[in-house]
Amino acid sequence: MYRFPPPHIAHPKRFLRLAGLIAALVLSACTPPDTSAIKPPRPAIVVHPVVAGEQLAVYPGEVRARHEPTLAFRVGGAVTRRLVEAGDRVKRGQSLAELDSEDLLLQRDAAHAQLQAAETEKRNAANELTRYRELLARKLIGESQFDVVHTRHETSIAQLERARAQWKVASNQADYTVLKAPRDGVIARRMIDAGQVVSAGQAAFVLAADGEREVRIDIPEQQVDQFAVGQPVNIELWSNPGTPFAGQVREISPAAEAGLRTFEARVAFDNNAANAQPGQSARVFARTGFAEKSAAGHPSIQLPMAAITADENQAHVWKLDPEKFTLHKASVRVIRFGEDTAEVIADLTPQDWIVAAGTQLVSEGQQVRPVDRRNRPIELENSVAKSF
Repeated sequence: MYRFPPPHIAHPKRFLRLAGLIAALVLSACTPPDTSAIKPPRPAIVVHPVVAGEQLAVYPGEVRARHEPTLAFRVGGAVTRRLVEAGDRVKRGQSLAELDSEDLLLQRDAAHAQLQAAETEKRNAANELTRYRELLARKLIGESQFDVVHTRHETSIAQLERARAQWKVASNQADYTVLKAPRDGVIARRMIDAGQVVSAGQAAFVLAADGEREVRIDIPEQQVDQFAVGQPVNIELWSNPGTPFAGQVREISPAAEAGLRTFEARVAFDNNAANAQPGQSARVFARTGFAEKSAAGHPSIQLPMAAITADENQAHVWKLDPEKFTLHKASVRVIRFGEDTAEVIADLTPQDWIVAAGTQLVSEGQQVRPVDRRNRPIELENSVAKSF
């Protein structure tokens, strides 16, 4: 009959397996952890809070010169020569177009002849006055005769002044047949051509003068009350996307354009930083609307709905420390909910970074790698950001 070994006597093979298991456990406990397996900080989508009621509106515009004088002839006539085209760069004093000056030159010559006649008449009257003064002194003529000669002399002086003024006007009008640029710039528009008969003051060219630049935009009438002169905005050139620069509203038209019902606005900026040229397309980004405030004076802000979580009936968000890239709770009070966002009162500013998604996967003090909604790293001005 087979006999089982006593309980205190282990089977040899089982004993060897048990000893090997114990040794493996001891060795694994003594082995230091593999530091190469430590995971880098997890990515976290972060966004800036937006002041409630504000919206980032985009308005297409065109770069214009600050000064755009409309050039016109000061006299009428037929255009004989057009010397520039739209887009040409011109210098101050450069001729732009010429009129037929034949009639005006004849008028100038006639005025010059009248001036010469007036000078001769004045010279004769002066000589006669001198003779009559001597006769009066010798008592050879009466006072009445001298007065007639003196009056003739005074009249000749007045006629000479009038003839000189008429000659000057006729000379100027002859010179006005050549339209010249008042300053350096670029011809923005041309409205005349050779052979055309124009009247005095009729627009011929629009000059975009060198110097300051600005962007012209059109504001819909339902939004014009949300803009004010001096309001800061951002500008971006279509030729240089992703590189916005600062500007401010310089001027808003007091009346809407007929038919369009839009108000023209001019946005000024520093062209030394932008190097914008007239005619370039641009976009103007402006925050419109007004934020509500709490009783304590804190402005309400808008956050994505997914950014708000709760812990023990207290709503909060995860705020990013830009120096260490760690997360910390920030209490908020929800005022109202929207479709995708919520309006809250909190001790936050539009410059703070808030986790916008995955709030249930992070914890207090956790270090993260901030990214935008397209999973692109967000570069901040500190050494920690540059190390990721």
